[in-house]
Amino acid sequence: MTAPTDRARIFELVSLLLTYPDDELLGAGVELRAAADRIADDAVRGQVGEFLDWLLGTAPIEAQRHYVQTFDLRRRSGLYLTYYLHGDTRKRGMALLILKQRYRAHGLRLADGELPDLLPVVLEFAATVGPGDGEAPLRQHRTGIELLRAALAESGTPYRLLLDAVCAVLPELTDADRAAVAALAVDGPPVETVGLESLGHGPDLHGAALAPYPACSPSEAPR
Repeated sequence: MTAPTDRARIFELVSLLLTYPDDELLGAGVELRAAADRIADDAVRGQVGEFLDWLLGTAPIEAQRHYVQTFDLRRRSGLYLTYYLHGDTRKRGMALLILKQRYRAHGLRLADGELPDLLPVVLEFAATVGPGDGEAPLRQHRTGIELLRAALAESGTPYRLLLDAVCAVLPELTDADRAAVAALAVDGPPVETVGLESLGHGPDLHGAALAPYPACSPSEAPR
């Protein structure tokens, strides 16, 4: 297992790199490369470095367009982790509430309109709080992370390197984990059509629409 300090460094940097590549992020190339160089894990350092080569070597408008196409226009590669496991059901609303309460217990406050299951937020929490309670949401939503990782790999986007980096420092998947990922890849998230006015297709806990996500094909599930 990678040392906690190195995991925190990886989670923090990947959290930042999974946000929209605005001018501020793209203008911080020197700082981003310096942060990547401090990663002790050779394989992960190489993955993050390769991603930075693409990001910083791509025209800003193209990088921004690619981000939107990858995470905003492709439902299969959304960054909202609770949807993968709970779909548009009451359970998702409860999962979001539990995440918010966990964050508040550690003094983390979300920005207006920011959902607690957004992967960059989950990674930031893990980096800040550390092993145990901080990394628990990553472990609890490992199925969603693996499905997102598979979708990014299937599309060939450089963002797959960031998910590879995260998964490389998480505990290895068990046979039960692999079976759960494969089953959800085939079946898709659960669907609930009754009582979703406040949790599903209407506003969520922050007043924003909850992002949809269709099933992956069986071939996309990690083996």
